[in-house]
Amino acid sequence: MLKTLIRRELLDNLMTFRFAAAVFIMLLLVVANTAVLIKDHERRLESYNTALKNYHENTQERKTYTSMPLDVARPPNPLSIFNVGLDKRLGNEIWIFHGLVPTLWDARMHGITNPLLKLFASIDIVFIFEVVLSLMALIFAYDALAGERERGTLRLVLTHPVSRGQILLAKYISAMICLLVPLLISLILAVILLTTSTSISLSAGDFFRIGGIILSSVAYLSVFYLVGMLISAATRRTGTALMLAMFVWGFWVLVYPNVILATIASPDTSQASAESAKNQIQQIWEELDRERKKFLANDAVPGGSPRFGIRIESGFNYYEYPIIDSSVLKHTLVSGANILKLHSESEPMVPHAQNYYRYLGPQIIDAAERTWLIRKPALETIFVQPARLDRILLRFSPVGIYDAATQAWAGTDLSGLKDFFTAARKHRRVMIDFYYDKKAFGSRQWFAADKGAVEWESLPQFSFQRSSTQTNAARALPDLLLLLMMNIFLFMFIFLIFIRSEV
Repeated sequence: MLKTLIRRELLDNLMTFRFAAAVFIMLLLVVANTAVLIKDHERRLESYNTALKNYHENTQERKTYTSMPLDVARPPNPLSIFNVGLDKRLGNEIWIFHGLVPTLWDARMHGITNPLLKLFASIDIVFIFEVVLSLMALIFAYDALAGERERGTLRLVLTHPVSRGQILLAKYISAMICLLVPLLISLILAVILLTTSTSISLSAGDFFRIGGIILSSVAYLSVFYLVGMLISAATRRTGTALMLAMFVWGFWVLVYPNVILATIASPDTSQASAESAKNQIQQIWEELDRERKKFLANDAVPGGSPRFGIRIESGFNYYEYPIIDSSVLKHTLVSGANILKLHSESEPMVPHAQNYYRYLGPQIIDAAERTWLIRKPALETIFVQPARLDRILLRFSPVGIYDAATQAWAGTDLSGLKDFFTAARKHRRVMIDFYYDKKAFGSRQWFAADKGAVEWESLPQFSFQRSSTQTNAARALPDLLLLLMMNIFLFMFIFLIFIRSEV
């Protein structure tokens, strides 16, 4: 009997205009938008490759150790086509040098922006699913029970030896099959477009992540269909059910997420945290500046200047002194030189300059590490905690849960983007170890290249790899389980209402 009911419901749904409309609209939106997003990804990838080329050329032009910092960039994530998340909102370029522990605050954006693509900046595939598929699910469900009750066919069906649980299950299975057709076909075509693109290379792990996005999409779609069935079971007229379904859809999909995303931390709290951190950071670098001047005052060369009376014949001169941009808790201590050739009379002063930089280099590293201990909690308070609060509040809507799950699968969530800055901090330690191994701080090449330029090829290259599929799955699993639990509770609630209702 269950198979007969499923076949009947399936034929009824397949012959409706709403099914044809769902297939046509989904194919049109997903395929067209995927083509646009692939073009956008190609431009971002071209920009990334150009940036890498410029970084390499700039590095070759730098002759001394103090001519750094090292520029590194994050490649565009091909799975951002499914859910862009924070991939284009957080910086993708950062400096790495011994005087700064890099964080989100220090990131910059490289690349050109195509004005024609601004309209599609946030219209990724998941966004289409969030808006269009959820609406389709409610349209399929609002009259599933109320319509048959209104027409009297539900009473007729119950005269046969069939339970109400079988009726619910048959309606759910048949409708989900119909809804999965536009979902899967559009996703298959999107993946085909991705695999045929010369700029996008998908690994086996990427296909696993796409599978996770599909699973999350099915669970999300099921939630909205069950919400529609719940409304249909609780009402007696299709007009009332449709009105309630549209209200729920508008509130959950359009109103609630935007209200939550507009919620930010109290400006007074953020400003107080920033001011406190700024003052502590300023004290650290002012203390370093005092120690530096004390070292120069005790040096055998009179005058207390880090130039030590050295004269140059060609190249850039000395530059120094701390620079603190306290408005965004950034700091840079630039102290060194990029000299291509020294005047012969200045040779006796070279050992004094070497002693100075041998002392100053480790001091800068220590100050940067202490500054990081202040900036890290400030970053958590000002940026990360409000973002986490928004994410927690968004979980009261299926849209927020689904968006968080698909961001985690794609690696475009906050954790996925923080992986880049973690890799940058690790590479900074590699660079510092390289300096110590080469005894760079006390070397002539720290400030002058007249006796040979620095061989940057011997410095280990920066490499950023996206998190593993296991990590993505672990980050997405809590939200995926929430969607599945919502499905179970909704179905149980619908069943309890339906078996107690009169037909």
